[in-house]
Amino acid sequence: MTLKERYRLTIEYFSKTMPEPETELDYKNPFELLVAVILSAQCTDKRVNMITPSLIAAYPDATALSGATPAEVYEYIKSCTYPNNKSKHLVGMAKMVVERFNGIIPDNPEKLQQLPGVGRKTANVVASVFFHKPLMAVDTHVFRVAKRIGLAEKAKTPLKTELILTKNIPEEMVRHVHHWLILHGRYICKARNPLCSDCGISGFCRYFEKMKSGNQTDK
Repeated sequence: MTLKERYRLTIEYFSKTMPEPETELDYKNPFELLVAVILSAQCTDKRVNMITPSLIAAYPDATALSGATPAEVYEYIKSCTYPNNKSKHLVGMAKMVVERFNGIIPDNPEKLQQLPGVGRKTANVVASVFFHKPLMAVDTHVFRVAKRIGLAEKAKTPLKTELILTKNIPEEMVRHVHHWLILHGRYICKARNPLCSDCGISGFCRYFEKMKSGNQTDK
């Protein structure tokens, strides 16, 4: 099977089974999404969704959050991972949004990456999810699943995975593929004990092919 065929089959499968994929983070505007994505680093979406309602009620926009101290924000987010760093990042992000971007979350990934706590992945998530930019955010799920399926089998880094995926996916489908790979990795193609027997793409998955042949050593 050629790489082009593998991409075609992957897109066809998910287009039928998950035609309108969405993030599982709760948000109403780009500020809330950015806050949620910053909090989601090495933390589950479920936990983030438990944290954000009270945090957003207290600080509904960048202006309000910019006036808080990290210690105050910490009290709202202390049940997530790395709350000390994230509270500092959230306040710093809000201050920069107010001072540099007039309180408006930018839709440009390069500008987003200027904000404290916002790396390439976070910037791509916000720009693609809310602003519908054709960008591929590569988290641990996307990195793992793209490698296993064979879409970016030889990629050694998230950036390389991103470049390979965006090169081979039609521009209008990039943001959908991002969600498909995340959700597939979260519920089916898990890091440990992937549910291959429940997987609809095992027929053209490189990992499954190797596993059947007894050559699979890296999940």
